[in-house]
Amino acid sequence: MQNTTQHTHNTQVNNQPAKAKPGFWTFFAIIMTIIGGVIVPQLKAAEVAAVPSFQVTVIGEGKPVLLIPGLMSDSRIWQDTVKSLKSDYQLHLISLAGFAGTPAIAGEFLPQVQQDLLAYIEQQQLVKPAVIGHSLGAFLAFALASSAPEQIGTVVAVDGLPYIAPIFSRNPATQVTDMQAQASQIKGYYQNMTVEQLTAGAKQGLFIQARSAAHQQLVLEMASRSDSRTVGQAMYELLTTDLRPKVSAIQSKVWLLGASGALPEAQQAQATAIYQQQLATIANATLLMNTNSRHFMMLDEPEWFIAQLRLALQE
Repeated sequence: MQNTTQHTHNTQVNNQPAKAKPGFWTFFAIIMTIIGGVIVPQLKAAEVAAVPSFQVTVIGEGKPVLLIPGLMSDSRIWQDTVKSLKSDYQLHLISLAGFAGTPAIAGEFLPQVQQDLLAYIEQQQLVKPAVIGHSLGAFLAFALASSAPEQIGTVVAVDGLPYIAPIFSRNPATQVTDMQAQASQIKGYYQNMTVEQLTAGAKQGLFIQARSAAHQQLVLEMASRSDSRTVGQAMYELLTTDLRPKVSAIQSKVWLLGASGALPEAQQAQATAIYQQQLATIANATLLMNTNSRHFMMLDEPEWFIAQLRLALQE
């Protein structure tokens, strides 16, 4: 039986001038530039491990939790989260190949990362670790939990979905066949992109990523250190891989934390409906929409975000 609940979070924020509604391709490009980080001191890690498709920093003790960042991000996006959870959980901070200065790999990207993450869980003898993933990292969390349901514990998807294309098309009926041509075009476009072009593209979408100027500025720095070929490959795979038919296999509970604060008020309900539709076949799923936070809710509203994580991670 499906058990899906939905809540909306509202807090008081400063009034800002309304943004003009972007065209489809502008909206597509800026949201797909899912990048970020936060300027803070480096964490002191108890252990650092690496495989070709990602690097891992392990901090804290307790129940294992994997934290997977999104496109062109690395583990620094979880700094506030780590400070709050490291006393109670063993945190495995993932930095994916090709993003934010982590060395890139060739060939397929997301399938390789998924395979390597499952091998890492087995090698480290992690018993049903929780997986917290942001954006692309949330897609990977859904992929792990649906392909190996008995090995994965609670899933917390942070503004990420089993299939990302309906957010851009604004149509829940969008299928891979509808996006194949665009996906190939985007992949080709990124193959020969310069650092300057990648950074300029990121700059167009700063307002949708985070609210503060400091976090927005770091978005550009993170983008400039990412590998454009990896970015293009990842975008292609996200647009041509639909996990919606597979997520019914997930046995653990799922929390989807959606951020719709960058959208006009008139589009809030539509976004919520698209998010809800993607959870429809998961037996134990909860949707919470934060209507004020931008894409990086762990940076915009860390206290609210950490409070939801603690609830989600409870047994």
